[in-house]
Amino acid sequence: MDIEIIEQNENKIFNRNEVKFFVNYEGEATPKVLDIKNKLVAMLDSQKDLLVVDTVKPFYGEPKALGYAKVYATKDDLDYIETESVVLKNTEPSEEPSEEDEE
Repeated sequence: MDIEIIEQNENKIFNRNEVKFFVNYEGEATPKVLDIKNKLVAMLDSQKDLLVVDTVKPFYGEPKALGYAKVYATKDDLDYIETESVVLKNTEPSEEPSEEDEE
């Protein structure tokens, strides 16, 4: 999976940077939001809890997708502005102990 950042804008009203990017995943399945988020965190030198991937729109019949992410300055800004559904899809699933482990 290769990510190419095509546009970055500073949005002072919402105290965040907005990033548009292309994802090329030739020979692979469509990447998950969390995989894209982890790669963007490394590329943008950001903190994991301040970045949310808002949308990933695959191109029909091509191994490419257009995406949109937001990097907030503070965790409070992210919590105040982002909807619950966007925050949930950008959250790592917590591992719950299975019934076999409890016995």
